Amino acid sequence: MKSVDLKTIPGNYRMMIVCIPLIGGCIGAGTNISPLATVSDFDPSRYVGQWYEIAKYPVSFEEGCVNVTADYSLRDDGSVTVLNTCGDPDGGSRTIEGFATTDPGNSAKLTVYFFWPFGAPYWVLEVGNDYEYAVVGDPSRTYFWILSRTPQLDDAVYQSILDAMPDWGYDPARLELMPQGV
Repeated sequence: MKSVDLKTIPGNYRMMIVCIPLIGGCIGAGTNISPLATVSDFDPSRYVGQWYEIAKYPVSFEEGCVNVTADYSLRDDGSVTVLNTCGDPDGGSRTIEGFATTDPGNSAKLTVYFFWPFGAPYWVLEVGNDYEYAVVGDPSRTYFWILSRTPQLDDAVYQSILDAMPDWGYDPARLELMPQGV
């Protein structure tokens, strides 16, 4: 892997690089967090394509973003290319590209790398029958995303996700909607 000079990385992403390993090291340390269940029959090939971010837990690296999308594609080696796009209200955008690997024993447990060797858990907790929406979290309950294949998500589906959040160990009150179509 190619090395990265941290001085060339935008400030929000530098903070993410520093914090992710620290958060990962704290997972389960002195806590009473129950194991996080993931999708049992997750198919990465059905997950590829573009996803719109509908809602998330606040994260510094998305501060000021609108119209956030994530594009996934399979690589020949079985990993997944990840391209995240953050729009700004003035019509511009910035992107960051990384990759994800799947856990050999559970394909719904991915580790995403934007800056090697720092990876973050990306666990798929729920998908629609046709992979029309997805819910993503991590075992420490620090991150949470609701994604959809379209810029809007059906209200009943959104409410069912909100209702399920406490069962996964997440607080729905922390959720922020992502403006799409702005």
